[in-house]
Amino acid sequence: MTSLADIRSTFLDYFARQGHEIVSSSPLVPRNDPTLMFTNSGMVQFKNLFTGLEHRDYARATTSQKCVRAGGKHNDLDNVGYTARHLTFFEMLGNFSFGDYFKDEAIPFAWELLTKDFGLDKSKLHVTVYHTDDEAAAIWNKIGVPDERIIRIATDDNFWRMGPTGPCGPCTEIFYDHGPHIWGGPPGSAEEDGDRFIEIWNVVFMQNEQFEDGTMRPLDMQSIDTGMGLERFAALMQGTNNLFETDLLRSIVEAAAHVTNRDPEGDTLPHLRVMADHLRTSSFLIAEGVLPSNEGRGYVLRRIMRRAMRHAHLLGAKDPVMHRLVPELIRQMGGAYPELGQAKALMEETLMAEETRFKQTLDRGLRLLDEALDGLPDDADLPGETAFKLYDTFGFPLDLTQDALREKGRLVDVAGFDHAMQEQKAKARAAWSGSGEAADSPVWFDIAENRGTTEFLGYETESAEGQIQELVRDGATLGEASEGETVQIVVNQTPFYAEAGGQVGDTGFIRTDTGLAEVTETRKVAGVFIHFATVREGSILRGQPAKLDVSHARRTAIRANHSATHLLHEALRGALGEHVAQRGSLNAPDRLRFDFSHGKALSAEELARVEAEVNAMIRQNSQVSTRIMTPDDARAIGAQALFGEKYGDEVRVVSMGEADTGKGTDGRTYSIELCGGTHVRQTGDIGAFVALGDSASSAGVRRVEALTGQAALDYLAGRERLLSETASVLKAQANEVPERVRALLDERKALQAELADLRRDMAMGGGAGGAGPREEQVNGIRFLGQRLEGVTGKDLPPIVDQFKGQGDSGVALLIADTGGKAAVAVGVTKDLAGRFDAVALLRLAVETLGGKGGGGRPDMAQGGAASAENSGAAIAAVRAKLEEG
Repeated sequence: MTSLADIRSTFLDYFARQGHEIVSSSPLVPRNDPTLMFTNSGMVQFKNLFTGLEHRDYARATTSQKCVRAGGKHNDLDNVGYTARHLTFFEMLGNFSFGDYFKDEAIPFAWELLTKDFGLDKSKLHVTVYHTDDEAAAIWNKIGVPDERIIRIATDDNFWRMGPTGPCGPCTEIFYDHGPHIWGGPPGSAEEDGDRFIEIWNVVFMQNEQFEDGTMRPLDMQSIDTGMGLERFAALMQGTNNLFETDLLRSIVEAAAHVTNRDPEGDTLPHLRVMADHLRTSSFLIAEGVLPSNEGRGYVLRRIMRRAMRHAHLLGAKDPVMHRLVPELIRQMGGAYPELGQAKALMEETLMAEETRFKQTLDRGLRLLDEALDGLPDDADLPGETAFKLYDTFGFPLDLTQDALREKGRLVDVAGFDHAMQEQKAKARAAWSGSGEAADSPVWFDIAENRGTTEFLGYETESAEGQIQELVRDGATLGEASEGETVQIVVNQTPFYAEAGGQVGDTGFIRTDTGLAEVTETRKVAGVFIHFATVREGSILRGQPAKLDVSHARRTAIRANHSATHLLHEALRGALGEHVAQRGSLNAPDRLRFDFSHGKALSAEELARVEAEVNAMIRQNSQVSTRIMTPDDARAIGAQALFGEKYGDEVRVVSMGEADTGKGTDGRTYSIELCGGTHVRQTGDIGAFVALGDSASSAGVRRVEALTGQAALDYLAGRERLLSETASVLKAQANEVPERVRALLDERKALQAELADLRRDMAMGGGAGGAGPREEQVNGIRFLGQRLEGVTGKDLPPIVDQFKGQGDSGVALLIADTGGKAAVAVGVTKDLAGRFDAVALLRLAVETLGGKGGGGRPDMAQGGAASAENSGAAIAAVRAKLEEG
């Protein structure tokens, strides 16, 4: 029971037996606390439960939470590699009570788990309590801890606060004594910073609420928040006080030694440890969608990555090596965190691209730095103007300059650097001139300088929390906006996409404790996202925390249109020639428009070919992937640059579809484009595509307008109705034009078939904005259980057959909501027919839906019920039957 995996499972299983809900780790980018750069403790995801703003169906929880401490109050970055117990990434084990149990249960839980389940020597354990917390001290006495090993602490080391105001309370901590052979003293002593006594567990008694005047009152709901560092505890269980000598970190250190051809001991060890720790932090952040940049979280990630890469450089690595460590990380942690395996390609490509760029910057910057130092006295600081030139002209960050000089015993004139930075910003603002529109006011440059740029979260989420930094009207900031007033809102982070690259900006709502604002447009100036809004309820105040929600249906339609534009671009190139290049676009919720270079109108046959090819790519339902690359690397793999975009040192590359050579796909990507917009997750989410026509936009430029998703289906249905009405009129004159009538009826029949096919394709692709087929593995069996909209009962058997023909053995349960009633179909591949009877599974599902009967063959059965309301329960019932075997 000494590996990290064993310790994690033992901890979670213990508290599960004590009635705790095992809750998955929350993301490293907090969704419920805009004041945090990264999740830094286990309680972050439960913050609103402790304050009473949120309620869940459990009052006890336990987690293993991934955490990063590399900025702000908790910043361990500079210590990593040089101490035995500092990490930037770690896991925090915790158990939590939301008004359920308190001190008299929390303390015995900790003691029993440590001394019985983990078997720690009781005599080695010391505890601290807040100096006035007699209740906690008495409980420790009662379970057998003598007074001489209970230390009373009078400082904030044993009193926790969420902030200047709000929930707070005393703590009790558990320390392990490694013995007198290691220097250090017990907590509260002059030698407490040594490594002999190591804190392994902290229990926070959240019992008070603190107010601005410093007074406190007992909370109505008294709660428990605990934390135990997994890596720190693993070191103890594995007989060491050094986190880097645990099984997991030691394996990554050894992998780092292997890729740098160095001995994993001696003087090289600090460098290897930095690489091991920073690999974990970088990889987990990249897997969550954080990518290196020059602002916000992306900047912190870049700093972590480049610090590791510089240590690899110091070990003599000539080529990029950090990406070669990713497989070992996945081998060690992929079981507990499957997102690592899913993002393997993205992590490797991002690390390799960053290290390639960084090596160029490092070699050039260090050379220029040496030249600058040659002309200075030995004890002189590097002038700030020189440091700024290295940063501004050659891309050499200030912190990297400081790190390089630290090894030479030199410093940087930081004040001079800041002055040079301010001068450059002033010049940029003076050179700018606006058009008089609200988004062109110079106030945005002031906000960018004083508040920083806005961090965009919208690639991964449509909902997030932020903090209102400024309210602006008529180019001036204000403190409050009231009901009925229009205002521009600036938030520190946002899921709202700002208009760019042909994609319109998002709309939605911003909510605070005092009001509600409707966002009608989102734009961006100087890196600041501007939410144009009208206050609908109450008032909105500067400085308030806010909940931001993008209009889901609108964003979904925009995403579908934008991804369809990429497919359309490639289909046009295939149909018309390589000369086709984008000359403009619009991706709105109701339609898409694409302008491209071409000298003449498209024939009906060419337009039909393009439409058919786009729909074929949609039916592939292939994954849409995103990578960050240099512009040169992106063009080297064939990426198409979008018209009107400006590209910096790195670009976002969006890939989708598999090329068809006429003999099936050959693994080549169909569409690769440089794009900063939002896209569907799978091409099937587009649903359907209809080209409305081709027209001239300007000399040598043509324009195609098109519809996707439900709008495309509605258009086809309307066209079919028109043809039907026309056919009826002509049919009355059948003696005069019999051939024409037959042709129209044939066309109507073909359109009806096309509409049915598109409905089935949308069902299997997830529809416009859907999530695609929800396949999963159940007891080693491929299982598709899904409720479908917009299809009929007769559409289900072809969909089941399509599923059965797409892979290995499996079971499919499809429930169609057909206007209030439910049509149900179950399919079982022939190799499983001896274990599972489609008829029996069908009847189980139908009965759960409230219906009766149904029949068919062992491999295909159909039935129905009065309502599809209980589809989730029906799917769960069949899933449970598969789990039974």
